Amino acid sequence: MVCLGNICRSPLAEGILKSKTYNFKTFVDSAGTGAYHEGEKPDSRSIAIAKTHGIDISSQRARKFSVKDFDEFDVIYVMDHSNFENVISLARNEADKAKVKMILNEVFPGENLDVPDPYYGGDYGFKNVYTMLDRACDVIAKKINSNEKY
Repeated sequence: MVCLGNICRSPLAEGILKSKTYNFKTFVDSAGTGAYHEGEKPDSRSIAIAKTHGIDISSQRARKFSVKDFDEFDVIYVMDHSNFENVISLARNEADKAKVKMILNEVFPGENLDVPDPYYGGDYGFKNVYTMLDRACDVIAKKINSNEKY
């Protein structure tokens, strides 16, 4: 799960997907395309909205996406077009590029919709983002839990 700073959207997506998967071979992580918040906890508003849904993301720490993530992960979900371009720019080959997907395409195939960055908005933005990511993670988890190709 990748967003800009790895403190709002991607930590939520990581926490949500972890809460929905029971395939012990699945490893879910998150990162940011920028190192602005490296080592920091998720935004307090992300922690709060996750907590209202029974998910604890407070132990996560922000990190920057790196080329090695292409080797570590089968699928790399990005939150918006800017994240997509930043991650694709690090790809070494077509196989790396093929791993990168817009997360909302899981709910709205081919529409390439952005998950808006709630950082500068109020609490409602975080609630809205949680709902979007929850829907996308439902689809992803169903595929993972049934061993379907995604």
